Amino acid sequence: MNERRRLTGIVKSNKMMKTVVVEVKRTYRHPLYGKVVHTSMRVKAQDDLECQIGDEVRVVETRPLSREKRWAVEEILKRGGQSIEIVEGV
Repeated sequence: MNERRRLTGIVKSNKMMKTVVVEVKRTYRHPLYGKVVHTSMRVKAQDDLECQIGDEVRVVETRPLSREKRWAVEEILKRGGQSIEIVEGV
C-alpha cells in the first residue's frame, strides 16, 4: 500500500462524463463540548468503474486531474443503485 488517503462514501451523482460526486460522511465528538458532530463533504472523483447512484465506493487521493477533481474511485464496495425488480402481475 501507499500513503494516499482513502475515504469511503456514497455516489450522489454520475451525470458527468467519467466523474462522480461522492458524499463522505464523518462523525466525531467535539473536543471541548463532547457533543457528537456529523459532517459531510462532497468530492468529485474520476470514475473508470461505471459507478451508479447509491453505490458505496472507496476513493483514493490522486494528483489534480482537473480544476476540482483530486480523487479517483478505487473500488466499489457495495452496489446500491436503482435496481428495479420486474414482477409478473396476475
